[in-house]
Amino acid sequence: MENLEQFRADTREWLEANCPEDMRQPMRSDEDQCWGGRNWVFKSEGQKLWLERMAAKGWTAPRWPAEYGGGGLSGPEAKILGEEMARIGARRPLSSFGLDMLGPALLLYATEEQKQQYIPDIINGKIRWCQGYSEPNAGSDLASLRTKAEDMGDHYLINGSKVWTSYADKADWIFCLVRTDFDCPKHEGISFLLFDMTTEGVSTKPIKLISGTSPFCETFFDNVQVPKTQLVGTLNKGWEIAKYLLTHERAMIGGFGLAGGGMKGMGQMAAAKRGTKDGRLRDASLRAEASAFEIDEMAFGLTIERITDETKAGQGTGASSSILKMYGTELNKLRQELFMAIGATDALNFDTDSKGALVRSWLRSKANSIEGGTTEVQLNIIAKRILGLPA
Repeated sequence: MENLEQFRADTREWLEANCPEDMRQPMRSDEDQCWGGRNWVFKSEGQKLWLERMAAKGWTAPRWPAEYGGGGLSGPEAKILGEEMARIGARRPLSSFGLDMLGPALLLYATEEQKQQYIPDIINGKIRWCQGYSEPNAGSDLASLRTKAEDMGDHYLINGSKVWTSYADKADWIFCLVRTDFDCPKHEGISFLLFDMTTEGVSTKPIKLISGTSPFCETFFDNVQVPKTQLVGTLNKGWEIAKYLLTHERAMIGGFGLAGGGMKGMGQMAAAKRGTKDGRLRDASLRAEASAFEIDEMAFGLTIERITDETKAGQGTGASSSILKMYGTELNKLRQELFMAIGATDALNFDTDSKGALVRSWLRSKANSIEGGTTEVQLNIIAKRILGLPA
């Protein structure tokens, strides 16, 4: 306990000295997130410094092994780091599919050479990744993918396409599921490849959404040559990696249910916008809704913590990520509804510096219960794999 108290004191002192002031402000929109990568243009000197300083300590990936550049923190230490960042409203220094999805899969399935090559760049934000999973006409049936990789001796030759590839037009590399054997059950004969998006034959096309922005893309592969050294795991056994990675994707999306990016509590924001009377939020109805939301948010945060501890202790199942995904997305949609209620007609204003950020986030949140596996898919997983209900 004494060591943890000292760790908290040291962490608090370091964060106070090293977190730039503009990185302690709430994010106004997705554009304030730092994604890193070869082509990233930092929005401010503070954003650049914050990433560099946190990455140097390995605190962009606080629980990853120090030998690959991670923080090497224990669970209680990582929790303290999170609490101290929240205390000063510090933004997450790096948003990254490499951190939230690919990295954990590499730590478990990659060769030592692959770990040394890819993981430090993920931690330092040097490479921005996208996910090559979904395909046209496949819906939620991910294993029906048709993109093929042919064995050409020293490399694989890839042809096919993906859809709903988030930020494919901005990513440096892709982690991609390909079919390497068509003469077997559909969950077999799948392999997991990594390759550079600048490889000849790779192209992308953005898909516009109702929110007005375009995070999603179509991605096309036309005779793309990928060295065999970029296969992760065993040939034709990529479905196992795909499933493991999906548990992390679902947990990541579920994390949308928690406030982040230096954001204040719902009650504080409502009070600041609507005013107070006798020290309480003036609007009684909104006060009740904000209070109920904060209680649900706190319970959800504790559930994440419990499931994380159980998973690291070898208890529970990977299917628990479906609980986080399902409830976290519903919580985030409720948060966006409350933001709109708090903002009232002002929330619809596009003629400001934020350019309609509130209404765009509200519209964007509708996709949370579709992306990464629909809510219906998650409920089926919970029913079968956690509750043990008959099919």
